[in-house]
Order: sequence, then C-alpha cells, then structure tokens
Amino acid sequence: MLVLRSKAAKLTVYIIVCMTPLLSLAQVQSVSLQNLIDSAVHHLPILDQKRALVKSANAQVDNVRHNFLPSAVVADELTLGTDNGVPGSYWSFGIIPSTSSGIRSSNDYQSAFGNIAILYGQYNLINFGLKNAKVEQAKMYADVNNSDLEKEIYLLKWQIAKLYFDLKKNTYQLEVDAQNVKRNEEIYKVIQAVTLSGIKAGADSSMALAELSKTRINYNQTLGQVFQLQQQLSFLTGIPQYNLSMDTTGKKDYNQSVQAILLQADSAQNPLTDYYEKQKKVYEATEALVKKSYMPKVLLSASTWARGSGIDYNGNFKTDPSGLGYQRVNYMAGLTLSYDLFNGVHKRDELAVSKYNAQASDYALQQQRLALQNANAQANEAINTAYKNLKEIPVQIKSSTDTYNQKRAQYKAGIINLIDLTNASYVLYRSQTDYVRTLSDWLLANLDKAAATGNLDQFIQSVK
Repeated sequence: MLVLRSKAAKLTVYIIVCMTPLLSLAQVQSVSLQNLIDSAVHHLPILDQKRALVKSANAQVDNVRHNFLPSAVVADELTLGTDNGVPGSYWSFGIIPSTSSGIRSSNDYQSAFGNIAILYGQYNLINFGLKNAKVEQAKMYADVNNSDLEKEIYLLKWQIAKLYFDLKKNTYQLEVDAQNVKRNEEIYKVIQAVTLSGIKAGADSSMALAELSKTRINYNQTLGQVFQLQQQLSFLTGIPQYNLSMDTTGKKDYNQSVQAILLQADSAQNPLTDYYEKQKKVYEATEALVKKSYMPKVLLSASTWARGSGIDYNGNFKTDPSGLGYQRVNYMAGLTLSYDLFNGVHKRDELAVSKYNAQASDYALQQQRLALQNANAQANEAINTAYKNLKEIPVQIKSSTDTYNQKRAQYKAGIINLIDLTNASYVLYRSQTDYVRTLSDWLLANLDKAAATGNLDQFIQSVK
C-alpha cells in the first residue's frame, strides 16, 4: 500500500489497513515499471521496424556521398557486322549501331570482325555545393527517422506507465473490495447471531445477504478489470499475464522523488516536439538542395580507347579474325559546362513545394507545443485538486473507521437498526475507495506532467 507525505506539512495519509492480498498475486514476484518498459522496448515489432528504417536512412547518407565519386567504365567489345555508311547526320534512337568510314559506291553485305576497348571516366569537378546539400538532406532524413523511433518509444513508455498505475489502482481497489466482502461477511454473521437470539427480525438477515452479494459482485468486476489490464500489458511487453502482479505490501513515498523531477520541468528535450523539429529541418534541407540542384554543372571527362578491325586501310575485308588486335590507340580529355536554360522555371516550382512543406511542418510543431502546454496545464490542475483531496483522506478514513466500529457494537447491543450499520460500512468502503482513486489521480497527473515536459524517463526511474 502506498503512503503519500507532503514536504511542507509532513502529511501522512492513512492507508487502508487489514487488506489481504490475493493468493494468486502473492505467489508471483511483482514487476516494476522499469522492467515492463525494458521488456516492451525489446518486444514490439513496430519498434524493430522503425529501427530498420533508421539503419536504412543512415545507409542512405553513405550512398549519397558515394554518388559523387568519379565514374570509371572499362569495356572490351568484339563485333561481327557489315560496314555500309552514307554521309549525313541523324538522331540516334538507341538501336542503330555506330558505323564509321565504310563510304563506298557499292552496297557490300560482307561482314568483318572488329574489336574495341575503352576506359572512360567522368567527375563532377565543380558542383556548387550540391554534394553537401544532398548529404545534409540525407542526414536530416536519418535524424527524423531516429526521432520518430524515439517518439514511438516515448509514447510507449507513457502508455505502459498509465497501464501500470491503472493496474496498481485496481489491485488496491481489489484489496478494498476484498476487505469490504470480509466486513459484510462479518456483518452477516453478527446479524445471524442476533436474529437467532431474538433481538432482531429475520428480515435483517435477508437484507445483509443481499448486501454481501453486492460486495462480491463489485469484487468480481474489479478482478476482471485487473485481468484485462494484465492482458494489455502482456501484449505490449511480452511478459506472460500470470507474471504481472503489483506489490501492494510495501510503503512508498512518491512525493519527494516526484517533486525533485518536477523541479526540472520544461528543461528537457521532449521527443514529441523533437520529431516535428527534425521534420521541419528535413524540409529546410530540401529547400537548400533545390537551390543547389539547378546550378550549372562542370564535368571533367577523360577517355582512352584502342580499336581493331578486320577491314584494312584499303577497304579490303578479311574473311577470318586475323585482322583483330588493337591497331590504333587514342585518348581525349575535356571539360563540360552544362546548364538547362529552363532551370529557373523548375527551380521556382520546386522551391514553392519545399516552402509550403516547411510551413506545414512548422505549424505541426506549433500545434504539438500547444498540445503539450495544455496537457501540462491540465496536469497541474489535477495535481492540485488531488493533493487537496489527499489532505482530507486521513480524516475521512479515521472517522469512517471509528464510526463503523461504533455502529457495529451498537447493532450487537440492539441499539440501532441494520440500515445504520450498512450505511456506516458503506461510508468506510467509500473512504477507502476515495483514497485509492485520489492517489491514482495524483500519480497519473504527475505522470502526464512529466510526459508533457519531457521528464518522463526521470519520473519512471523514480517509481520503484
């Protein structure tokens, strides 16, 4: 059972006493919140998917760098074909072989062997910052993929922490319901005794049995909620459901650890906003890349090639491959300046696309910041409300416990009727339930505040 103490008033909340833990829960070692999160982070396939995307994005950075390496092609070709050509130029459609020389009056269909070897290299000598822009964009994509992974993990931690506190709340409530059942069983035994002695009418026994049945129904409903929460945690963590139990026997003062966390609120980088910031940087890097993509290109090209032919210098065809061999060797190098005259139009269009994408990502970032600010404000209000209520809980529990004990003694003595006794029992049950609900509200509100301010990991570490 938890105990909450404020630093100012040293307030000790009276906890529910005489709660008998379920035997099925007591036989299994309880799990901590950190254990649940560690299991989930290594269990869910969706996280493995995002890790693979991060690796892919990092590999793309190297791929972009390597795209700017010089190209070098080595080829050696052996051919057999005719050699008929005519003067004139034409557009090549990619399927007409290149034919050189062979301009004769006769249309000779005799074929001859030929061979050629070539080494060709090309390097983008001056790219006006295009390489750096492409590499930077690839890095930004890698960052946004990594940030997406961190965001998914952060949301998963938040979800598991909520389920953890909900399970703890329902486990506490189950003990409250178990105590309520036990209390009503005792009331029923007392009523049977006073009925048999003739002090009370037999109708009290029937009413008490009905009330006892109601408390058992409440217990069963809470038990069902515990099982559902365990199943959900089992799905997220991979831990078998029967191994998920809460330790309710110890006492924990969360207030000091939580207050220490909240002192650094708003100082941490929140993965929920970091993702949108990285996304915005991707579009900014894309805009810079567009500007560089339409700059002129200066290419350095160099080639050397050797040629052999089965047609001799007098135009005689040799009928065997004996004429093969590299008979002539040439080389050539040059600089090429290339610029598309319509680059200005294409650049303007792509910059417009990048500009609006960047604006959209900025609006998404602003929206996320507003949402987290709102969540933080709501959490502060919930914390204040729950804290005020926790101050009243000790008075409520002590008074209702004393009242129930007095009413129970008075009923045995025949001074009061069954309604007075059951009302006292209900007030005690409600006080215990209020404690469980209020403490849960306080913890969940602090959890939401820690998540909204980027201090979720520190908060989780404080929960032992």
